[in-house]
Amino acid sequence: MRRCWSALAAVAAFAGCSDQPATQGQGGAPGLERAAIERGLVRDPADRGLTGVYARDADRICIVETASEARIGALVDYGDDIACTGRGTVAREDGGTALAVAFGGGCSFTARFDGDRITFPATVPEACRALCSGRASFAALTGERLSDSASEAVAMRDTRGGTMCQTAG
Repeated sequence: MRRCWSALAAVAAFAGCSDQPATQGQGGAPGLERAAIERGLVRDPADRGLTGVYARDADRICIVETASEARIGALVDYGDDIACTGRGTVAREDGGTALAVAFGGGCSFTARFDGDRITFPATVPEACRALCSGRASFAALTGERLSDSASEAVAMRDTRGGTMCQTAG
């Protein structure tokens, strides 16, 4: 029995080892992800438009792309007036997998986009607190794509009924 556990421990110790360093492929995708994209197993985020509505539970993100800019709105709603509401612009970086989000007033950060999911970083600038009430935060906000409809994204409202992704003209 002891020999079995020793063998199992040795296998577990070497399971995560590799002589290949973790690398970034072109477009910022990790090497394994880039290989899956090249083989058609995973959709390339750069080929997917951002426009749409993303959500998880009561949290929502909308994006509307126009010829001149892309507008983003994000809502974190815990109820009882504990919420965050941000409106601003978003731009693709790093081959399409990174999104430069700018809500204004110093609340700017890089989110991740995989084609169907947007994930905000676990730590956002302190300036983002001005867009939140109570203990709410944009930190680690994640939304799965619900729709790629611009009209649904434009129709998204905040907790007070204001538009989130209204575009000019």
